[in-house]
Amino acid sequence: MLNEEQVKKVAHLARLELSGEEVAQFTTQLGSILDYFQQLEELNVTDVPPTTRAIESSNITRADQLHPWTERENILAIAPEQDGDFFRVPKIISTEE
Repeated sequence: MLNEEQVKKVAHLARLELSGEEVAQFTTQLGSILDYFQQLEELNVTDVPPTTRAIESSNITRADQLHPWTERENILAIAPEQDGDFFRVPKIISTEE
């Protein structure tokens, strides 16, 4: 069983400040989680293949298809800002430290 001193140690390692009430709450919650893991350890999983998810899933997205825009001037005309044949966007990377 998990005790409050162990929770305080983990909180200290994680650089968390917990109130006495939070320590008590997390002691109960983390204890329940660890108890559940103990139950899982009792299961025989020797014939169960490893998986990455509980259910099978597949990618349902469509493949990308290139559709060139034939009227470049029209798309540039509705841009908020442009610089010649290019879109002008705000600078997001700074070289200053």
